[in-house]
Amino acid sequence: MTSRHISAIYVRCSTEEQNEASQRREISLYLEREGLSSDRVRWFVDKATGDNLDRSGFEELDRLVESGAVATVIVWKLDRLARNMLDGLTTVSRWLQSGVRFVSITQAFDFRGVIGKMVASLLFGFAELEQQTRRERQRAGIEAAKERGGVYTGRQRGATKAGIRPERAVELRGKGLKYQEIAEAMGVSQSTVIRYLRASQSAG
Repeated sequence: MTSRHISAIYVRCSTEEQNEASQRREISLYLEREGLSSDRVRWFVDKATGDNLDRSGFEELDRLVESGAVATVIVWKLDRLARNMLDGLTTVSRWLQSGVRFVSITQAFDFRGVIGKMVASLLFGFAELEQQTRRERQRAGIEAAKERGGVYTGRQRGATKAGIRPERAVELRGKGLKYQEIAEAMGVSQSTVIRYLRASQSAG
């Protein structure tokens, strides 16, 4: 078995998040603080959903861990590895049992031991819940768009505001949608949504 010698950096961003640069920047600062030289570090990057582990970068990293070449796996945040609690916890547990150190730089915590696994399970659970909430909001936005007789494609430049009901902003806000999501559903700007909501509060 190959002796462990490298630190593996895993970066994942979904198409809607596009935050690879910020992850790289913060991880690079961590590597600098830890005194880890570039020749002892290898980066693995995926642009894909965290719902499953069917990702080329992750699969390559996992094979390298199994070969015994990895001493430490570093991520920006635990949910970069997975947004599915079972997948994430199973992977982290397997890596830890093989002797690999696992580091999440924004969640400074040692995930080794029983307590570490308990904390990891909670964090993965929160990540999965957040993913489900985001999808529910998106579905609400799609339903709102259909009620307007359109298709949920996001706000288009120059979109007409004819027939817009300001009170609809209040209804969508009550369903838990964010300002930008309401704006996209109604075909107006975010500032217009805020104005509608403030006007409603003043009238109330």
